[in-house]
Amino acid sequence: MSFSKACAFLGVALFAGLVSAQERPPYGTEITADLAKKIAAGAVAESKKNGWRMAISIVDNHGFPVYFERMDDTQTASVQIALDKAKTAATFRRPSKAFEDGIAKGRVALLGLSGATPIEGGAPIMSGGKVIGAIGVSGANSDQDAAAAMAGITAAGIK
Repeated sequence: MSFSKACAFLGVALFAGLVSAQERPPYGTEITADLAKKIAAGAVAESKKNGWRMAISIVDNHGFPVYFERMDDTQTASVQIALDKAKTAATFRRPSKAFEDGIAKGRVALLGLSGATPIEGGAPIMSGGKVIGAIGVSGANSDQDAAAAMAGITAAGIK
């Protein structure tokens, strides 16, 4: 490939990256502690129903902790993983699974993104089409973590 073709390809790739970044929803007003507790309660209820032991982290729209809960006998590592998943979902304004899927498709460069945890179980919390926070859940299989996270969001009446 010639230098000019390589530069053109790089320019198109960068432009495509900028376009997809612009499609992310805007940030809204930060999540309240009361709403964070309701979401966590829904995630705990789903986890108990299924016999999962989970750590649940709710962060504001900038990735800073608002509420945290660890169920009895949850593995120690899940505490930090839940926070990392929540921070990923909030700061990148997309589910943490998006990074897992990208890597599975061969986009290993995603591993170089600081603060991007590429494991399912982190989801943005939306209100009025805007990101107000995020939830991260860890303790079971990643699809079960995601199911608990979504159950929390649904239980709080957020769609």
